[in-house]
Formats: sequence, C-alpha cells, structure tokens
Amino acid sequence: MGGGLRRRGFLVGGPALLAGCATGPGEHGPDWHEVRLPGKAVTRYQWEDKDGRRALAAQAERSASMWRRRFEVPPVHVGEVGFSWWVDRLIDGASVAHAEREDAPARVLFGFGGDRRRLSPRTRAMFELAHALSGEEPPFATLMYVWEAEAPLESVVINPRTDRVRKIVVDSGHHELGRWRDHRRHLALDFRRAFGEDPGPLQSVALMTDADNMRASARAWYGPVKFY
Repeated sequence: MGGGLRRRGFLVGGPALLAGCATGPGEHGPDWHEVRLPGKAVTRYQWEDKDGRRALAAQAERSASMWRRRFEVPPVHVGEVGFSWWVDRLIDGASVAHAEREDAPARVLFGFGGDRRRLSPRTRAMFELAHALSGEEPPFATLMYVWEAEAPLESVVINPRTDRVRKIVVDSGHHELGRWRDHRRHLALDFRRAFGEDPGPLQSVALMTDADNMRASARAWYGPVKFY
C-alpha cells in the first residue's frame, strides 16, 4: 500500500486513504477505483472543494456504484476509523431497511474476509451469482455506516437481501443536513455489535451514494477516511 500511517509494523493506507488525490477534480490515487454494479447506472464521483475542505463529490441519478480501495489489515489491527460527509438533502421515501426502497445519500462500507465454509447454502448461492454477474465475490461480511431518513441513531439494520451486510445508522433524519458531519468509530467493536462475532481481516473500504431503487437523485461529499 502507498505510504502514510505506519501502525504496528505495517501500512494501513496512510493517515488519509484519500490523501494525494486532491490535486484536481476527477484525479484519484492508484488504489482507488470505480466499482460498477450489474444492471445499474453509474454514480458520478469527482473531486471538489466543499466548505473549505477537499472532498469527493458523489452525484447519483437513478444510479448506484461505489468508489473503493482494497488492502489487507489483519484482525488484530482492526481499530478506530474516522470519516466525514456532507449531505444537502435526503431521498424522499428511501429506507435502508426495505429492499424496494433501499437507497441512501451517504454510505461508507468496510469489507471483511472470513471462512466462507461457514456461510449458509443460500448465501453461498447468492455469492456465486454475484461472482458470475460482477466478476468478483462479495466480501465475507460488510459493515456499513449510513445516513438514514427513518431509523434511529445507532440502529443496526440487517440488509433485507442478505444478512452478510449490516448497517449502523450514524446520522438520521434532516437535522444535520447542510454541514460537515465528522465520525470516529471503532470498527472491531461495531462489527461485534452488528454481527455478534469477531471480525476477520479488513480488506476494503468504499464510498457509495445511490438512488436507483427510488428512481431519484442524491448528492453527497466525502472527506478522507482515516485509520488511527
């Protein structure tokens, strides 16, 4: 991984995983890349200045895609993480708890590895289908932080389509719209609360703004993702 923060003998992605990308809109580090979702229009990501900060701007128009970086952090080193976002408005009617309305203006996703032999036959079949459609297997487990319109703060929401994706609501409702929101979380503790088990290796981080299910639009700005 590129230079930056050295922690217990290895690099975890730098003091800011987005650092080095701020020289101009649309430019990005070599490890960050677009991830398209089968059958979905693409959310546009580009660099902008937002209220005095350099930020990755996301514009979704009936679309869903991710901006992702891969790496490998052993479970013993999965600790605190910081991230920030700015959202100007919510998506009318959206809810991360309902499959047909499952959109969110801002998400930060952390993908974890694990023993896939432990997965149920149904989940393994879903993973195989996802692999066939996208060319890659989903993470063993995904912990997602979201801005949600309806669910209360600190709710743990199990994805309506697969229990291998669980979401923690860190902003809820309209009260904090229109300003930067800074969050600092302990990934391992949140993973245990969401999944009821210890995390495996941390293998990816992604940003995602989507509005495909509601056939709507959404906009967000993301600051750097930091590991402490």
